[in-house]
Amino acid sequence: MKKRTIWDPLRKKEVVLTPEEDVRQWFIKQLSDLMKVPGHMMMSEVNISTGVKKYRADIVVYGRNAMPVAVVECKRPDVVLDGTVLDQAVRYNMVLNVKYIIITNGKSTYICRRKHTDGVPGYEFVDEMPSYEEMAG
Repeated sequence: MKKRTIWDPLRKKEVVLTPEEDVRQWFIKQLSDLMKVPGHMMMSEVNISTGVKKYRADIVVYGRNAMPVAVVECKRPDVVLDGTVLDQAVRYNMVLNVKYIIITNGKSTYICRRKHTDGVPGYEFVDEMPSYEEMAG
């Protein structure tokens, strides 16, 4: 039986349509349509290394200077977005050092923005999706 596929505009190829891939493609559309992220400023399935460990970030958004500004971790709709999922995205951020961390399962989406409190770096949850201008600025 042939597996269903979906076109990934970032990788510019057909990919197997898994539940997680469906969420990834939906969120790429959200980034493009709602947040106005130019297609050439996003990449999917980005390889990341922390020492000997290798990871793959679902989506990375880049600023005009080609530096990453946001990382998105996508999960299947039946996966609960808990601290474990957020920790996964935070691990990626140890390498990427982005301004925004986003986790989504297609039903729920959480966005964290980097902040500094009394000189101590951290993140805070935000209620609204930032525009590309906010992310890249």
